[in-house]
Amino acid sequence: MGPEAWIVAAVVLLVLWMLVTNRVPADVAMVGAVTLLMVAPVPLEAGGWKLGVIGAKEALAGLSGPGLVTVGALFIVVSGVRETGSIDFVARQLMGHPQSLRGALAQLLLPVIGASAFLNNTPLVAMMIPAVRDWGRKLGVAPSKLMLPLSYAAILGGTCTLIGTSTNLVVYDLARGSGVIEDLPLFEVGKVGLPAALLGALFLWLFGPRLLPDRGSASSRLRDARQYTAEMIVPLTSPLAGKSIEAAGLRALPGAFIVEIARGEDLIAAPGPDQVLRAGDRLVFTGVVESIKELQTVRGLEPATDQIFKLDEPRPNRCLIEAVVSNTSPLEGRTIKQARFRTQYQAVVIAVARNGERVAGKVGEIEMRHGDTLLLEAHPSFVERHRDDPDFFLVSAIEDSSPRRHHRLGTSMLILGLMVVFGATGLVPMLQASLLAAGAMLLTRCTSVPAARAAVDWSVLLVIAAAFGLGTAIEKSGLARGLIDLFLGLSGDSPYAALVAIYLVTSLSTEVISNNAAVALVFPLAAEAWKSTDSNPLPFIFALMMAGSASFATPIGYQTNLMVMGPGGYRFVDYLRIGVPMNLLMALVCLTLVPIVWPL
Repeated sequence: MGPEAWIVAAVVLLVLWMLVTNRVPADVAMVGAVTLLMVAPVPLEAGGWKLGVIGAKEALAGLSGPGLVTVGALFIVVSGVRETGSIDFVARQLMGHPQSLRGALAQLLLPVIGASAFLNNTPLVAMMIPAVRDWGRKLGVAPSKLMLPLSYAAILGGTCTLIGTSTNLVVYDLARGSGVIEDLPLFEVGKVGLPAALLGALFLWLFGPRLLPDRGSASSRLRDARQYTAEMIVPLTSPLAGKSIEAAGLRALPGAFIVEIARGEDLIAAPGPDQVLRAGDRLVFTGVVESIKELQTVRGLEPATDQIFKLDEPRPNRCLIEAVVSNTSPLEGRTIKQARFRTQYQAVVIAVARNGERVAGKVGEIEMRHGDTLLLEAHPSFVERHRDDPDFFLVSAIEDSSPRRHHRLGTSMLILGLMVVFGATGLVPMLQASLLAAGAMLLTRCTSVPAARAAVDWSVLLVIAAAFGLGTAIEKSGLARGLIDLFLGLSGDSPYAALVAIYLVTSLSTEVISNNAAVALVFPLAAEAWKSTDSNPLPFIFALMMAGSASFATPIGYQTNLMVMGPGGYRFVDYLRIGVPMNLLMALVCLTLVPIVWPL
């Protein structure tokens, strides 16, 4: 290897050290690495020096790459799905309420594996991230216990069919182009991929609870929090009418419970889970702010106060805000109705907390005292208008608390479904499909422009873009080829040893450069290996497919691994702790089954 390869190797080791030790954020480390590779002095064979292993064009190529733009557009699509309540529907109706972490993993892994066998992994994971996060919060499970299993399940499912991941299609195209094969059945790779996926899911189910980090569970955040009292009503057209409290999903709210139900002149105190709801019921809840926020997203429930519908601003443009009544406030000693709160402040009180405990009585009839925390629904500008208002000690908005656009739920699901179908069938490339879907979400008002902007995770996009530049440097400098030659040189003339070398080289390569780049780089060497050992090419082809997809040990190895890093609160070392055993398991399964299914 030349000096360029050694420079790249040093930079890669430096990046890995920074990521493993968590010295700097991933986006800073990756962008810093690409910057170093652009300005590093490189000695020339003929004498003299040149600046940079890669040029500016190569370093910045990832910023215009289809993968980066696709992920950016998917953030907007997911914003539309979330804003319309579709994700809440998925979390409530399809995932259920398991009683343990292993039960949650079982209900998560198998459906995702099945879906990702036929759908593109990236949009699937993008859609599931907020659903799994909300689901985990209801179960009291930390996101860090669920996000990596979500990504890994999507990766495992992609190995079960020829169309499950783009990596399989790249290898298939390369094999067809070389004249080795004419066609492959859709489920041929599944002969190894399906057993590998099931064993991988079993490993996650058995060892995931221990190996996955706990970055703070939802239940721990709910302890010692102030208790609000809030009233909700079951409208005449509510889909919850006729359902029990448990069937409606109102019993599983963490940190909240129904205190009573007012039904006409009757009062049902401490209703049980089997109590059937009726249209017109007024439900009195007590709970922490996260749970009261959750109630605002339930399709079929509305705030009991009719004042909420008298505000000029449309509900989807509002948010929840906490305001603490000051000791000089004119609200002191007056009920919410007497204070004409909506008219005075252009906001509606939907819940009240006092000294961390529940305040009895209907919200509108609660007499306010200084120190009371009011949970308001208002336009976000309320915070700026009243930040220095002497009527309140403190005013702060609650993140992600805008009421859902439930009337657009069907529209958002249709847009999402069309995007997935067009992208999966190849009728429209995934880039164009995601951009069209993002535009449709905005045009149909499934999401707003501010919400769409806020949904884009720029740190993820920076890491993806920088990973392209780093991968280009690894390939261009000859570092990748040098490592591949080293491994193949150790395999000798044994066909099985050559197969093992091809698998390991591909698996290692795909952890630091993109999957498709890794298999494209290794394929010519795999062809050389099966020709020199006079072997059947099929084992090498399917080993390439499996190794190219089985990327678990780094966040930059697979796009979905990177997408869950922020929501899961992961560090680089978390991927190593559970990803390395996953890689070893996949290698053991594949290198055992491949020569049996397709003899060398």
